[in-house]
Amino acid sequence: MPEKIKLTSEELGLMSVFQNISHANARDCVIDTKVGRVIFVVTKGEMGLAIGKAGETIKKVQKAIGKQVELVEWSDDAKQFIMNSLNPQYITEIRMTEKADGSMSATVVVDEKKKGAILGKGGRNAEKARLLAKRYYSVETIQIVTPQ
Repeated sequence: MPEKIKLTSEELGLMSVFQNISHANARDCVIDTKVGRVIFVVTKGEMGLAIGKAGETIKKVQKAIGKQVELVEWSDDAKQFIMNSLNPQYITEIRMTEKADGSMSATVVVDEKKKGAILGKGGRNAEKARLLAKRYYSVETIQIVTPQ
């Protein structure tokens, strides 16, 4: 497990706005300036609350902070967390491998027809999964492959 995560005052402010609008608890906030988005890690079981009926809550949050918002449901299990940060319905299997230096590597097996949906435009979904998995579980690399 990586050392304690320190949040900036900007991230804490965004979490406060998110929680006030959605009434869901945010465990973490990551400002991804490369893609122009804010990623909130939501407490397990509170995704429905965070999204809202027909996505209304998430739209209010996006309007309030002026950036695209993406949500990931928390899990204590690294495999499940990676699955949550991608699209679980398209994932066949996740294999975790520990390297000699103690870091982890994940291989995500997906249906060939759905690989593009998992990767996202310009690889943004894969990057989100890598960023969060590294932050919480010391997963250095995530490979997305199709079954042989």
